[in-house]
Amino acid sequence: MRKLILFGSVCSLAFAACQNPQVQNNDQKLAEQAIAIHDEIMPQMPHLDKIELKLDTILNDLAGYKAANTALDTAKTRVELSALRDSVTAATNNMNDWMMNFEPENENEDYQKKQVEHVTAMKAQFERVHEQIKNSQLENYKK
Repeated sequence: MRKLILFGSVCSLAFAACQNPQVQNNDQKLAEQAIAIHDEIMPQMPHLDKIELKLDTILNDLAGYKAANTALDTAKTRVELSALRDSVTAATNNMNDWMMNFEPENENEDYQKKQVEHVTAMKAQFERVHEQIKNSQLENYKK
């Protein structure tokens, strides 16, 4: 009988531990942290979409740019601008995929920690892309 009471008490304590509001609050805090980081970088998406469109336009009309500037190395330019476009596309796709798959209500602390890590890495990716854009001299391509 004692073993049964002891077993019941252990089960009750284990159940209560699973319902620990502190754990749920930590999960909520992590989800909120992930969303806050997302909210910092999300406003950059329209700008990156415009950059991607501009890159596509330039790449589709390199011959026209070559006619205007005969010194332009179109092969080198194509490689550089294609790499930049790929970086921009990867960043925006990463954001879109994360938004589609993120589960803010997920109560698994490890899941939420991974989401914070993922969105933090995504923020760094956005910063690298913006640095690439800055260094690309896109402003030189006007028509």
